[in-house]
Amino acid sequence: MKVTYYGHSCFGLENNGTHILFDPFISPNELAKGKVDVEAIKADYMLLSHGHEDHVADAISIAKRTGAQVISNFEITTWLNGKGIENTHPMNLGGQVKLPFGKLKYVTAIHSSVLPDGTYGGNPGGFVLQFSDLCIYYAGDTALTMDMQLIEREFDVDHAFLPIGDNFTMGVDDAIAAAKMVKCSSIIAMHYDTFPYIKTDHGEARSKFEKAGLELKIMEIGSSLSL
Repeated sequence: MKVTYYGHSCFGLENNGTHILFDPFISPNELAKGKVDVEAIKADYMLLSHGHEDHVADAISIAKRTGAQVISNFEITTWLNGKGIENTHPMNLGGQVKLPFGKLKYVTAIHSSVLPDGTYGGNPGGFVLQFSDLCIYYAGDTALTMDMQLIEREFDVDHAFLPIGDNFTMGVDDAIAAAKMVKCSSIIAMHYDTFPYIKTDHGEARSKFEKAGLELKIMEIGSSLSL
């Protein structure tokens, strides 16, 4: 599987020819300027964890260009339908669906959710993706929650995408606790540095994860890696 980082909490996964995009916030992100071409991003599926602008800013334009199926909670997919996006799949917390690439479950996140125009954005969530050969946990914006223990009861998570920026979400210490709850040692960092409130010391973060026996990957915007 190939992972590409587009900044903030936006990642693209490419697995066996299928392109999955998470939480596209690219064109307004100053840190992504000159590093990411929004028009070149491929997507067969788009997963939106919640309604905040820093997770949906480019969702409509990318969905219209690519025809990607957008998967999110009922409130967000209904909002998108009203914006002319018809290819959507609504979910709610605890639900799962079988898709051509594997199984997808929408799991608890502790956060808030409102869409850019003030529309109620439903409950925020995260996603667990079970492929034939590996399992991915994308936490979305969340606080540390005991519900994360439920994930490891059902899934053997190979790689977890966790926020580390603190202030609006978990910080480094809580992300380490979250990794231990889901019993995953390979962590990809997200939701850091984009705004002054979430500036993060990369060296300190890596050191703390290493001392906990975990690997923290902090990707450069526009870069890719293989999982």
